[in-house]
Amino acid sequence: MQVLYDSKSSRLDSGTYFDGVLGSKLAFMYVTCGDLKEGRRVFDTIANEKVFMWNLIMNEYSKMGNFKESVYLFKKMIKLRVEADSYTFSCVLKCLAALGSIKEGASVHGYLLKLGFGCYSTVFNSLIAFYFKCGKVKNACKLFDEMNDRDVVSWNSMISGYAANGLAEKGFEMFIEMLNSNFYVDLASMIIVLSGCVNCGDLEFGRTVHTFAMKSGFSREIAFNNTLLDMYAKCGDLDSALRVFEKMGERSVVSWTSMIAGYARKGVSDGAIRLFRGMEREGVKPDVFSITSILHACARDGILETGKDVHGYIKENDMQSNLFVSNALMDMYAKCGSMEDAESVYSEMPMKDIVSWNTMIGGYSKNCFPNEALNLFVAMIQVLEPNGITMACILPACASLAALERGREIHGYILRNGYSSDKHVLNAIIDMYAKCGVLVLARLLFDMISIKDIYSWTVMIAGYGMHGFGSEAIAAFNDMRRAGIEPDEVSFISVLYACVHSGLVDEGWRFFNIMRYECKIEPKLEHYGCMVDLLSRSGNLSKAYRFIEMMPIAPDATIWGALLRGCRIHHDVKLAEKVAEHVFMLEPENKGYYVLLANIYAEAEKWEEVKNLRDKIGRRRGLKKNQGCSWIEIKGKVNIFTTGGNSHPQAKKIESLLKKLRLKMEEEGYFLKIRYALINTDEMEQEVSLCGHSEKLAMAFGILSLPPGKTIRVTKNLKVCSDCHEMANFMSKTAGREIVLRDSNRFHHFKDGHCSCRGFW
Repeated sequence: MQVLYDSKSSRLDSGTYFDGVLGSKLAFMYVTCGDLKEGRRVFDTIANEKVFMWNLIMNEYSKMGNFKESVYLFKKMIKLRVEADSYTFSCVLKCLAALGSIKEGASVHGYLLKLGFGCYSTVFNSLIAFYFKCGKVKNACKLFDEMNDRDVVSWNSMISGYAANGLAEKGFEMFIEMLNSNFYVDLASMIIVLSGCVNCGDLEFGRTVHTFAMKSGFSREIAFNNTLLDMYAKCGDLDSALRVFEKMGERSVVSWTSMIAGYARKGVSDGAIRLFRGMEREGVKPDVFSITSILHACARDGILETGKDVHGYIKENDMQSNLFVSNALMDMYAKCGSMEDAESVYSEMPMKDIVSWNTMIGGYSKNCFPNEALNLFVAMIQVLEPNGITMACILPACASLAALERGREIHGYILRNGYSSDKHVLNAIIDMYAKCGVLVLARLLFDMISIKDIYSWTVMIAGYGMHGFGSEAIAAFNDMRRAGIEPDEVSFISVLYACVHSGLVDEGWRFFNIMRYECKIEPKLEHYGCMVDLLSRSGNLSKAYRFIEMMPIAPDATIWGALLRGCRIHHDVKLAEKVAEHVFMLEPENKGYYVLLANIYAEAEKWEEVKNLRDKIGRRRGLKKNQGCSWIEIKGKVNIFTTGGNSHPQAKKIESLLKKLRLKMEEEGYFLKIRYALINTDEMEQEVSLCGHSEKLAMAFGILSLPPGKTIRVTKNLKVCSDCHEMANFMSKTAGREIVLRDSNRFHHFKDGHCSCRGFW
């Protein structure tokens, strides 16, 4: 619609004329009715000399977050010589603060002083808020000190400004000074101070404010009570938060959400779920924040069924289109291990942000879908710029696959885009290099971190452990403690694991006792499992058995399985039979344990027992055994081999090379230890004819494909067998190659016919 106007009146193209007053009223009507676009169009057609309309439209743009347009209007009105008032300056200072425009704000400061607004407390309050928002604390304090006419807003601005700049204690001092100056403390003052307590975690001052509030009558205000219980919850005092909650005469959705979030944050997921159910019973409709809080609680403890119930509620109330809700749903499913459900939510999202992509990439990485994580990462960088969190999510996928070349490419991307200053990213890079077998580079990057956190140290300790460098792992653990960082339960798992794979029995016991008695950390199944493994490998089988019997928590099949493997190493058939009863009872469908016992019988030449066990296995249906699988990365491509597989394009060449190596081994006096306990003769024939364990195939392919002298890096999903271990030793000597083999337990570095594990595997 074309509009013609002059300085005194305006005419729409319908032919209707109206003067500036009518134009202002029409613009006012549009703006107050929510149609800012049409109101602005009418406003632009009139020569409005009244500051009121300028303030109104500037304020509306500010509410929408379009601060630049508000500032533009301010500059335009000054240019047109429209006389500004205190509301104009308050509005434009708020916008400039949001934009972080310090220089322009300082200019406005000088301009308003020139016009004589220096004595207006509302303007000075806005100036104080502006300088605090821009981080200019000294400027704000100077203005406050110069004020002759302070009001409660002035004091509140100082208290909130200090808190927002990480100086909450200064804000508390200001609050006390305000009380001593006999200023009236309003509800905003109380809420600001409690928020400051949250920012700095000062629970004691929060309690003091609570006491003062009860005496002053603020405890009847729902806004105050909501902030109070939020303060208690975020400071970790759930009992006090619950008391406040129970005494509240009126509870809003904010009250319930604060409590649910508090329980979720503390890890009391059952309490969060109980509150959510109570909220529904009382007829309080959950909002986005309630839903995301309960989903975080389900995610934290892996409570999938409740998470699915919440998902049902989301669908019933048409909340799935909300980006925050969908991201929280995906996160819940990913952390509960249900990537299929996470994929379903992801595929149905109408809009995705970087959190959506990161959640899926991280979910794939953590749930052992590294290829899917890498594929999604490639898709992401086509449409969206990744951030540091993306890098920290994708690097574990490279580590899981031991995809060194891909990991190096991502490391290069990180360096080029400036993400290497992020400690989480740097820790993930160190972890990736350690799990890809390049421990020297992992240590070099570790040493470059100026301030190391517990995760940095734990990654390095675990890296040493999985490579069999027990002494180095212990040294790093001790260095961490000397640096003033107290170990957590994960750090102890890492150092105990290192002791296991280096045969350090006494050191393992020492760390186990330090954890329990010095650090007051109650051992979990993983810690007990390490100790059983350590005792079993070192031949202390009876001691390991007694240790299991004395455990305060019920042992699982993994713990009994560690002892069963120890029985095989040390040929204790009688104890193996006793231990196997526990294992079969806990995991009756795991074929691997039956094969392990059969091998124990076969090595003791108890052929009748082997036959009976085979018959027993044959009668049982549904027994599960993981498929042996190994892979090797060459020129950025991951080549996968399965046990007995012959589908690879170079299968004949690989078979021929392995046969030659086997013949050469026999000529030089090596004897392959073929396992007689294989479930049927076909499998045995396949092993003899093809030497077909997956790691042998991958290593042979590496010799055929990589240039002379290049290190061969192979990863296997299961523990390497002794036959393949012996073959790898021989390959490294014959081919003059270093072979780095990562199995499910640890790294084996084969060089010149020797392995770094020294038999501890």
